[in-house]
Amino acid sequence: MKPKPLPLEPGDFYFNAQGRMVFTAQYHLRRGYCCGSGCKHCPYNYRENGETKAQNASKNDGTTG
Repeated sequence: MKPKPLPLEPGDFYFNAQGRMVFTAQYHLRRGYCCGSGCKHCPYNYRENGETKAQNASKNDGTTG
């Protein structure tokens, strides 16, 4: 089941030059997770390989394997 969208608050988004709604880091942080879409203002540092900075750090925790 798809999560219910958050109600928008002031500062959660703006419209770019093409008229598209762009979510800010504020909105993403309130949502609480990375959706993996490569959002412009993603505070989770999504990478094109499908990982966030936090996921990548857990792989490189200093242990050898």
